[in-house]
Amino acid sequence: MKDWTTEELKAHFSTEIFKQISATADALQLECYVVGGYVRDLFLERPSKDIDVVVVGSGILMAETLGKRLGRGAHVAVFRNFGTAQLKYKGTEVEFVGARRESYSHDSRKPVVEDGTLNDDQNRRDFTINALAVCLNADRLGELVDPFGGIDDLYDKTIRTPLDPDITFSDDPLRMMRCVRFAAQLGFYIDDETFEALERNKERIGIISRERIADELNKILLSPVPSKGFVELDRCGLLALIFPELVALQGVETRNGKAHKDNFYHTLEVLDNVARTSQNLWLRWAALLHDIAKPRTKRWEPKQGWTFHNHNYMGAKMIPDLFRRMKLPMNEKMKYVQKLVELHMRPIVIADEEVTDSAVRRLLFEAGDDIDDLMTLCEADITSKNQERKQRFLDNFRLVRQKLKDLEEKDRIRNFQPPVDGEEIMATFGLQPCREIGSLKSAIKDAILDGVIPNDHDAAYQFMLERARRMGLQPVNS
Repeated sequence: MKDWTTEELKAHFSTEIFKQISATADALQLECYVVGGYVRDLFLERPSKDIDVVVVGSGILMAETLGKRLGRGAHVAVFRNFGTAQLKYKGTEVEFVGARRESYSHDSRKPVVEDGTLNDDQNRRDFTINALAVCLNADRLGELVDPFGGIDDLYDKTIRTPLDPDITFSDDPLRMMRCVRFAAQLGFYIDDETFEALERNKERIGIISRERIADELNKILLSPVPSKGFVELDRCGLLALIFPELVALQGVETRNGKAHKDNFYHTLEVLDNVARTSQNLWLRWAALLHDIAKPRTKRWEPKQGWTFHNHNYMGAKMIPDLFRRMKLPMNEKMKYVQKLVELHMRPIVIADEEVTDSAVRRLLFEAGDDIDDLMTLCEADITSKNQERKQRFLDNFRLVRQKLKDLEEKDRIRNFQPPVDGEEIMATFGLQPCREIGSLKSAIKDAILDGVIPNDHDAAYQFMLERARRMGLQPVNS
């Protein structure tokens, strides 16, 4: 964290865009401040693209006047229903809003808004670290306004509300999700009083749309250590309300001295492992959901102990309903997560046994372009505390990865289509669409995947003729 002096802040806010904002505010005789995340991230030395400016007066007038002042290249978008305006200029985006005070009704997070002072505007902010403001007016340029001790909370790595947290969270329950999200993103601690208010107000999350909740979950998933966010959601009781399937993974049951692992904490460990190597949001979703069906497939078998047979297939079937309910995209992103959940046991089975060319070819064929992400997920899934067993799996995974590379170069299996298609089979034997065509196509595909024949047309054609002869089919030109 950087301890900025007023002079240093003054120098920082003397760049071209801030200089123009300052001159415009002074010309209009309006108080003007940079607030929120930009100021917070400045002290935390984090990159920030979002510049929010509060004007004691009309933010729209300020943006429109600034746009005219900047002239060509400046684009101003006005959102009169919200009393805000956005200015884009030379790759920089600035959001302008008038200072306001807010009041809420119990059944909605949409406030009644009135014009207010800077103090009113800071009072309505969600957390002390987001209530920081720096003045842009020339006579006070660089002056920090911190009425709630936000700088101290940045030093202490604490998330705390400016006012009574019960009122803050009850007024706008989405702030509860934001509280956990900031804790995960920044690696901060949630103040005790604030956390207790999360527990007391958790039921209020019911008035928040699934889209807004999903947006916060995505941000938690993309945080450096996403498990922190899910542990906090669970501790305060929010997780059971927004994602009961995850909570169902919790617990360890022991019978006849045999216990299974706690699949909730195993899942979070896998998620963190993936987060160390990939920024892919949907791969992180796959990690979060890879064992989601274990509670539904859990069985006790006297000889084996606890089993979760086919939890990968059952989990894949659960994904569409989960995505639909949570208002996540029902497109190729959902299908990608579904595929990885369904296939995540395959490399583990291969790595636990002899790594054969045939098994690796089939894995490559089914995973296609997602094979690398699948291998990343499966390596992350090895969380055994038995270091010898863990190392054996990781060594075998390296062997699988090498075989994948070698076989792809040799056989071009990834996303392959059999070199003899249905049209050619029908033409060769004078057939109309029928079961025999599908049988021949499958036989050709299996022969290539099993390494019986190479992945080329002539070999596949000869194989087809021989297989067809055994089925009693003759080429029409023979």
